Amino acid sequence: MDAQKLLKELEDAGTAQNRKIYARHGVGEKMFGVSFKILRQKQKECKGEDELALALWKTGYHEARLLAAMIADPKKMDAETAELWAQDLQNYVQTDEFSSLIGKTSFVQEKMEAWTLSDKEWVGRAGWHLLANIAQHDDVLPDEYFLAYLARIENEIHQRKNRVRDGMNNALIAIGIRNPELTEKAKVVAEKIGKVEVDHGQTSCKTPDAVGYIEKTLAYRKKKESKKRR
Repeated sequence: MDAQKLLKELEDAGTAQNRKIYARHGVGEKMFGVSFKILRQKQKECKGEDELALALWKTGYHEARLLAAMIADPKKMDAETAELWAQDLQNYVQTDEFSSLIGKTSFVQEKMEAWTLSDKEWVGRAGWHLLANIAQHDDVLPDEYFLAYLARIENEIHQRKNRVRDGMNNALIAIGIRNPELTEKAKVVAEKIGKVEVDHGQTSCKTPDAVGYIEKTLAYRKKKESKKRR
């Protein structure tokens, strides 16, 4: 599909109401106000069209970048392009969709280790979201690897930028549900750092309490496993 034609379709699909909602979530003026339902439909139509993804990203429009991250093939994504896209990130919505893409690449760990050190808010958030992804899906890394990041979360979280703190809290939760040993370690860290303050703007979003979320998730898993055995 032609990028300019698709961009016009996105523009036509936008609504004033969605633009108001997205603005409250920190999205800048370069947006159309397209619903995620429509973006997911476009994703199905254009999945794997990497040239299209590159072209969409370059436009700078919010929904075009979301769709670019949705349709790009993680197996074909290269580290250089990932780095360029990371530096372009403009809000947490883009960052989270981008992180989902990079989480499926072969260089996810490399980028996570670099980006968690970044002073840039969106790059830093992406790094910690990648750590959460690794904690949930990597079966090889030892507990010691994650203990080092728990120590960093404990020592750094209150000094990091707003949305980075949210990402670090999410990583803390992901590490906490990885296995029983890390559960206890993560809960100790969560108790030490206390409430994580994140400004979510003019929205109803809240930063979850790590201990409560870990316990709730593990209880749900246990209940689900119990049902399977019946």
